[in-house]
Amino acid sequence: MGLELMANGNLRPSHSQAWAELWSGSGVELSGPDALSRALIGCLFYLLSAFPSLRDAPSQFGGVSPGGLSNGRQGQDYWGHVFWDQDTWMYPSIALFYPKLAQAVLKYRVQTMGGAKINAQQQGFKGLKFPWESAVTGTEVCPEDIYGRQEIHINGDVIMAFQHYLYLTQDLAMFQEGRGSEVVWGVAEYWISRVTWSAEEQCYHIKGVMPPDEYYYNVDNSVYTNTVAKNSLLFAIELANLLRHPVPQEWSDVANKIKIPFDTEINYHPEFDGYKKGHPVKQADTVLLGYPLGLSMPTEVRKNDLEFYEAVTDPRGPAMTWGMFAVGWLELGEAGKAQEMLNKCFSNIQGPFQVWSEGSDGSGAVNFLTGMGGFLQAVLFGYTGFRVQRDCLAFAPLLPNGITELRVRGMAYLENKIDWVIREKAVYVTVRQQNIDDPWNAQRYPLQVILNSGTSIPLLPGKAVNFPREPGKVQKVESAGTCWPL
Repeated sequence: MGLELMANGNLRPSHSQAWAELWSGSGVELSGPDALSRALIGCLFYLLSAFPSLRDAPSQFGGVSPGGLSNGRQGQDYWGHVFWDQDTWMYPSIALFYPKLAQAVLKYRVQTMGGAKINAQQQGFKGLKFPWESAVTGTEVCPEDIYGRQEIHINGDVIMAFQHYLYLTQDLAMFQEGRGSEVVWGVAEYWISRVTWSAEEQCYHIKGVMPPDEYYYNVDNSVYTNTVAKNSLLFAIELANLLRHPVPQEWSDVANKIKIPFDTEINYHPEFDGYKKGHPVKQADTVLLGYPLGLSMPTEVRKNDLEFYEAVTDPRGPAMTWGMFAVGWLELGEAGKAQEMLNKCFSNIQGPFQVWSEGSDGSGAVNFLTGMGGFLQAVLFGYTGFRVQRDCLAFAPLLPNGITELRVRGMAYLENKIDWVIREKAVYVTVRQQNIDDPWNAQRYPLQVILNSGTSIPLLPGKAVNFPREPGKVQKVESAGTCWPL
């Protein structure tokens, strides 16, 4: 197709038109520092460039690698392989705007289930074990065996993407005809076969793993790994109930009794059993418990986790880390501290085209999409406070000094397209008029805003509403025929 456009002299006009359509339909912009504004636009541009065209959904999407397309040199840009970077770091921001692209990611994992089953069997376990490095088949292609065997949190990361999609769309067809349920339940079976019971502690352990912090390996009870395993099992139970599928008792038993390491004396989460407070860590790991994992904890514990791990995180580590610290500080209402964390990312951005290096010294992947994904999430889920939950889209907007307005255009929720404008004292929300040519808006759900103060505001298509900048949620207006099955 590209060659044909070139021959006709239409390649550049076609390219420009496609991007104009994308930008008019969705995006994120702010009134504030130019460097921050350019970084946001650059991040969304490069991420969208790595995903398939919305016009021409591929029959088989090969996933997105941390550096995009491999540059062909051995050992560089991760050979184009797919890691947790796709599901945890790039996917959430893309899914917030483009359900069709979100589906492409999920379908990629569905297409590689055969390889995931082989991986589990080869390691002596049941169910599905998604590879640490994935290509076309889903069998492990990591050149170093230890990562494929021990960095098993990838299974929970994959399920988190499926859960995120279901909550954003309530599209059960993706889990029935689309076979997403097989992925969710296959991963649940893996966790059940992977845990061991500790009679001494009266809980389940996951032993011999490498956490997201790859400075450590062969450790027991990585707090991140155990938490995503717990979340995977809880979501498997929830989905089984939705689809009227029998729920094995062991799913509940393990989910309720898996160990989540916690130090009651210091009031923080150790990264794993035996972790010594103050030891260096490579990247965001334990701080991910609050977001995106959503582990409930007191404010004091969340603050301790952020402070303790910020002090020992390698400043030369991968670029996505500081965005997650920023989200954490925004949760705690400390916008100045959050911006301090986000500003650390700018050393990874290389001019003049906003290309990201993996390391702050310019090393690593040539254009590190993972770092861009973390940066985008810091704004899209940090400044807005968006949290995609089972029955609502929660929000808690907070803007740092120097940012007077944040605009999120074309956010997709329950087949609605929503525009947000967040200012110092007020929030403005508009549900767009239905576009009959857009299949994703064919049967939208009516929505309302419910503020924490108790105010309820209906969201009528084409009619802008505004309210004080306070926390709340967007929720479906339940009526006959629109209730989600329980």
